[in-house]
Amino acid sequence: MSDGAVGEGAVSDMGTARAVDRASGGGGPDRPPAARPLAPGALSHETHGDGPRLVLLHGVGLDRHLWDRCLPRLAARHRVTLVDLRGHGASPAAAAGVSLAELAADVAALLDGPTHIVGFSLGALVAQQLGLARPELAASLTLVSSVAGRAEEERAAVARRRELAARDFGASAWAAVDRWFSPGWRAQEPGLAQDVLDTLLANDRASYLACYDVFATADAGLWPLLPRICAPTLAVTGSDDPGSTPEMSRRLAARIPGGRAVIVPGARHLLPLEYPQELTDVILSHTGQECHSS
Repeated sequence: MSDGAVGEGAVSDMGTARAVDRASGGGGPDRPPAARPLAPGALSHETHGDGPRLVLLHGVGLDRHLWDRCLPRLAARHRVTLVDLRGHGASPAAAAGVSLAELAADVAALLDGPTHIVGFSLGALVAQQLGLARPELAASLTLVSSVAGRAEEERAAVARRRELAARDFGASAWAAVDRWFSPGWRAQEPGLAQDVLDTLLANDRASYLACYDVFATADAGLWPLLPRICAPTLAVTGSDDPGSTPEMSRRLAARIPGGRAVIVPGARHLLPLEYPQELTDVILSHTGQECHSS
């Protein structure tokens, strides 16, 4: 299958300018006005543990509780900050036209030095933007279940999901849970599936759609810029993730200098909930804080 990724060759100055504009959310005739920036520190967040700084970023429609199963081990070795991105959880709403650059700037305002940045799905796009715009803050990047270089059919599929969310939000939330949970996992943990569904349904609809627009489009603007990322980068996804596919993680690893990819066998999209042990092992190994038995 063609990966639909932008070519590896040199990008013209004009093409680079357009890519920077798309990735940063610059205005244009086909874009709504950019959303206003939040006040510094406005995002709802909490901090646990001690050690090298690490920040955890969730995906669209979710919140910082996505990381509950990973937090105990990460906080045993890091000072971990969990964030509700703009438009999610207890953070301020997101307006139409919010940009990836603004979502990243919100997070950057919480960081007080080099930080290991771990982003899931939409959060992985925010992590990439931070690696580009604020390299001094990125001690490393861990891109969990990230999209990259979507092919045309993949881009069309995410556009259809966005249309469904605008037309019938409840049906969209149910469809997401069906994609994310295998029948076996859902039967084993029905309460967790319900919790995820409840989180999705609790979203402010306008904020969700504004952030989904970022998730659906921002990878295209990031792609030409990825070779500029200098932070050590790891891309990890599940072997059975239909949206953030193993091929996408391999693309990221090939595109970012020194990048690596890890594929978790049997996993779908929600690695922090479905395979927290395996994901935490990967994160701690990448940040250099893995536990070595004597």
